[in-house]
Amino acid sequence: MQKDRTSEWFVPKFGSKSFRISVGILFLPYTGMVVSFAAWGSFTTDFSTDRLVAICVLYFLALGVTAHCLDSIGSKTKPWGFLSKRKLVAISLLSLGGAFAIGLHYAFLDSPLLIPIGILESFFLFAYNLELFKGRFHNNLTFVVSWGILPVFAGSAIQSNSISFETVMMAGMAGALSHLLIITSRRYKEAKA
Repeated sequence: MQKDRTSEWFVPKFGSKSFRISVGILFLPYTGMVVSFAAWGSFTTDFSTDRLVAICVLYFLALGVTAHCLDSIGSKTKPWGFLSKRKLVAISLLSLGGAFAIGLHYAFLDSPLLIPIGILESFFLFAYNLELFKGRFHNNLTFVVSWGILPVFAGSAIQSNSISFETVMMAGMAGALSHLLIITSRRYKEAKA
């Protein structure tokens, strides 16, 4: 079994150990996938570039930074070695604060549909990554819903405060791709073990 994740394919092979861990903990392939799903949602309606950028930055902060730092805190093993819990909590809170500021700005401006989506995403963010409720929400279905389907809905909501048939279709594709990623990732880990 792999002791840590610093040898994963998505971790840079150059730079100091701190740099490699800082980039690795972002899980850029997963983060990129989720950010692209949020963009897909924006593309299902007439979109403005500033809102497209906003939803992508929001998901980068919420998933790329916050979720993965929380995952390191909540993990039974320490896949990145010992990282200061205080630093991880501080980074998580700052990043999540930025994501909330972006989401709330647009929600109160003209996209209130972001509020229920944000509440669901926030619940899954903590329940999945900190393995709350005895890990009941740390499963494939939660991953598919929270990091596959809901980002597409959020991308559409920030643009038009609506979810169209096209949005639902794209969310279904995003959910299927998320599930495929889980299956292939698991096989990769088993093959590497």
